[in-house]
Amino acid sequence: MFACPATDDFFRSRIDHMIDLRHPLAVLASRMPWQEIEARVAQVFSRKGRAGAVMPDLDLFGEQVQRVSVASNAGRPRVPLRTMIALLYLKHAFNESDEGVVARWADTPRWQFFSGCAYYEDRQPCDATTLVKFRQLLGEEGVEELLAQTINVAVELKLIKPQELSRVIVDSTVQHKAIAHPTDSRLLETARIKLVEAAKDAGIHLKQTFAKEGKELGRKAGRYAHARQFKRMRRAIKRQRTIVGRLHREIDRKASAIGQAVREALGETLNKARRIVGQSGQRKAADGQPKLYAWHAPEVDCISKGKAKTPYEFGVKVGIASTLKGNLIVGARAFHGNPYDGHTLREQLEQATILMQDSAGKPVTAFVDLGYRGVDAENPDMHIVHRGKAKRISEQDRRLLKRRQAIEPIGHLKADHRMDRCHLKGETGDRLHAVLCAAGYNIKWLLRMIARKGVTFLTTILLCLQQASTQGRSWLAAVMGMRSWAADGRSTLANRLTFGAGRLSQA
Repeated sequence: MFACPATDDFFRSRIDHMIDLRHPLAVLASRMPWQEIEARVAQVFSRKGRAGAVMPDLDLFGEQVQRVSVASNAGRPRVPLRTMIALLYLKHAFNESDEGVVARWADTPRWQFFSGCAYYEDRQPCDATTLVKFRQLLGEEGVEELLAQTINVAVELKLIKPQELSRVIVDSTVQHKAIAHPTDSRLLETARIKLVEAAKDAGIHLKQTFAKEGKELGRKAGRYAHARQFKRMRRAIKRQRTIVGRLHREIDRKASAIGQAVREALGETLNKARRIVGQSGQRKAADGQPKLYAWHAPEVDCISKGKAKTPYEFGVKVGIASTLKGNLIVGARAFHGNPYDGHTLREQLEQATILMQDSAGKPVTAFVDLGYRGVDAENPDMHIVHRGKAKRISEQDRRLLKRRQAIEPIGHLKADHRMDRCHLKGETGDRLHAVLCAAGYNIKWLLRMIARKGVTFLTTILLCLQQASTQGRSWLAAVMGMRSWAADGRSTLANRLTFGAGRLSQA
């Protein structure tokens, strides 16, 4: 096997020789503004200088300053920034988990080409936990920058007209949290387990942990509820509440006797147990105190959207803004506290305006449903159109309002881009996950539009030359690497001519 003259490595072939550069993902990799994205988020990952400790010492020549060496905790070399950003895009575009995206990256040359690799590497780019740390460092502003760049690429490639950014559809949905369905019996059993574990870690000896009885009561409550024997179910839950209250008082009493520091360390655990005991004894939440639906996720809200199949959903409300025609997402934001839909409109449009500022676009008209009524005074610069204004809007707005139901990204975000269940921690995780799901949807949208628009053979040559100049190769190496693509182009052209001749003969 002869070495390819277009490569710098004698034993390996470049990825751009292994794949078809007319594939939508390869085209998108060449048109994404990677340098601009890296420049805007690089400040978050800048290294901070660290000086050693200075210690004076005396010798025959007087006082000498000796610098004590400090052990470096830098760890392994950093993964390239473009690779990490590409992994986030690919994860949500192709509905992969953190473990799945790094495993699939090692087997997919197109994904490695999209990440900026020159040669195929049969290894994982990083550990799955590195993506967790990268998301936390990136923050909400960083992931919004990733979403904004997808909008810029869509406008630059002329896949959507800039004037279409002025008309948006705004709607809200629920981003479910990765929690079990909250029931009083399950929450009380979790509170009992957590109290026992916290007491053991603090060195507090309990008279009784009620481990066997608590597990049995949890099973009984579930069986009684399934058999619709609600009096027996409430009796089991009452006993669970008694057990948790007893453990809470015992731990609080013994922690106070040990010291204030121990009591403060157990403060969060005791507070959560007290809230669960209180809310399980009454149907309505206490004034000013929201209910606790998950021990590990206190930020979860109970949201009722009026659906017959799922009357109550547990997660966070997310607002989505997309273009009226084309359904390109231009804004995604999580709103904690279960606010009224209309009260989220101003912040949602503000985010969309910021994300579209590089494209010289700005939302002017918002098409919404009846959940956004009564907020015209809060948005004086925005023309809000909904079904309740049918007699006061123009004929054109009435006709365009029929497209409000076309806000299909919400369904695709949940089914294809991981918004159906958020596994990220805390309120920050909810906000990051909502924006990343929208960025993944836009990447898939760009791939569909590039495939629909098509890539001509001349465009392929230009992409090859652009890729060669970016990677520092000569134009001769790029031309030598285009042999196979030229052959494919000739065969495709021949097929088209044959098909056209057949159509003419039939006519």
